[in-house]
Amino acid sequence: MRNFRLTLAYDGSRYAGWQRQGNTPNSLEEKLSSALSRLLAQPIEIAGSGRTDAGVHARAQVASFRAETDMDCAELLRALRAVLPEDIGALGLEEAPPQFHARLSAVGKVYVYRIWNSELPCVFERKYVWQIPEALDVPAMERAARLLCGEHDFSSFRSGRSKKSAVRTVHSIRIARQGEELRLTFRGNGFLYHMVRILTGTLVEVGRGNLRAEEMPRILEARNRAASGPAAPAKGLTLWEVEY
Repeated sequence: MRNFRLTLAYDGSRYAGWQRQGNTPNSLEEKLSSALSRLLAQPIEIAGSGRTDAGVHARAQVASFRAETDMDCAELLRALRAVLPEDIGALGLEEAPPQFHARLSAVGKVYVYRIWNSELPCVFERKYVWQIPEALDVPAMERAARLLCGEHDFSSFRSGRSKKSAVRTVHSIRIARQGEELRLTFRGNGFLYHMVRILTGTLVEVGRGNLRAEEMPRILEARNRAASGPAAPAKGLTLWEVEY
């Protein structure tokens, strides 16, 4: 039994997220497992580094799977590329050590959130950005971002209820303007359900003047989802890199 590491890019616009769901076959996990199972003539279970939400994209998602096969990686990669839809790209495939697992072996992730901050229409990138025409106070957003970095209980920045610990470490949040676009880059050891989108929405509320940067410690201490801002739309978010 061989262990494989697969690197993927995908446009998440038409998918119900990464995770296989009982009420729809339209998940990325289902599409990839089915394609590999057909190619290798055996049941394949694929594990992703993380479960991107419905509508979220990936530039370099990492997945792992085990299979009994004599095919070399280059041959299998070519075959997989030939059967995947055009909005899922297999970027690379390599044999991994037996203990490698895409999720359990990961030590960090980088997400990028794109905001089109202009009154100009954003026609060609509209599926991949959150369009906000009004001016945002970027220095205030940067002050707030600094207060959110570090190891904290991020219960105020996750959706749903879970018994799992909400303690995570956010190493950095960088906000950079590229022409009409604001690009927010989040790097951390892991992120909770909807966490990056809620962090983004909260920072935008600071940029709009609806929250003060200095309120971030209070929001963290509240450990209550109602204390933070709204979740930003899924379409602006991309899983950029997985760190091992």
